[in-house]
Amino acid sequence: QVQLVESGGGLVQAGGSLRLSCAASGRTFSSTAMGWFRQAPGKEREFLAYIGRGGNTYYADSVKGRFTISRDNAKNMVYLQMNSLKPEDTAVYSCAAGPRSSIQIPNYDYWGQGTQVTVSS
Repeated sequence: QVQLVESGGGLVQAGGSLRLSCAASGRTFSSTAMGWFRQAPGKEREFLAYIGRGGNTYYADSVKGRFTISRDNAKNMVYLQMNSLKPEDTAVYSCAAGPRSSIQIPNYDYWGQGTQVTVSS
């Protein structure tokens, strides 16, 4: 019954930056691990980053050093700061919530609708 809504997607030039936001409902947010995933057409959903209940973070190699995940528990918000964007970053980006930090999709119980990110060359 947790609802997640992403925003902030759009069109950006290669090398540029974009910040995605994920608004979560419910008072359980502060005790929930949050992750960001993306899916390009014809490809499987790809793990990008997570932030745990204690604030611990982990990144996929494809985005390490370029993307930063953060959370604001008071606002029930999770963010993904995306820098040095590449055309291959083009995908639908989704946030997800689960009981614990994980890189695996089945461990996330709730998903947002996704927001499109397009990086032009």
